[in-house]
Amino acid sequence: MSRSFFEQPVLNGPYSCPSRHWELDPDGQPSGRLLESRRVSSYVTPVPKPAHRRGGTTAKESRLQFEEVSTGSQEYDPTPIINKIRDEVAYWRQIPDPRLWQVTPETARLLQHWRHHPFQGIRPFFCQLEAVETAIWLAEVAPKTARWAHDHLQRANEQANPNIFRMA
Repeated sequence: MSRSFFEQPVLNGPYSCPSRHWELDPDGQPSGRLLESRRVSSYVTPVPKPAHRRGGTTAKESRLQFEEVSTGSQEYDPTPIINKIRDEVAYWRQIPDPRLWQVTPETARLLQHWRHHPFQGIRPFFCQLEAVETAIWLAEVAPKTARWAHDHLQRANEQANPNIFRMA
């Protein structure tokens, strides 16, 4: 593998959507290949390759730990829904006309401020904005346009704790 990963592990700035990433092999190790896209959400458990096998945990053994969390009635793999919601929020974020955002006027003003204000000094990171935008999308937009997301959250809440409705 090339040393590039170790020379420049961070590829993206904190204020914009990640646009490239280092590819990881099936064992969670850097392959040395730079990919021009955002990394999809997935469970990656990078485990250093042991210098010798004595008592070390392999990547395969680490994956087994996650598989033990799953049962026949519930599979512990939230990544497909995370990636689908991430894609929906990214599409929604690109809508230029605030009247088409399908949010309250107060929320539209808040989003416009975050997206267009010329911050002086400290400004929000992309991940902070994306987290808030996702919560807004789930609360205000999804019930109107993506009922599948709202229904998924309801089912997950019923399994986890039927008395407390959570958005995350």
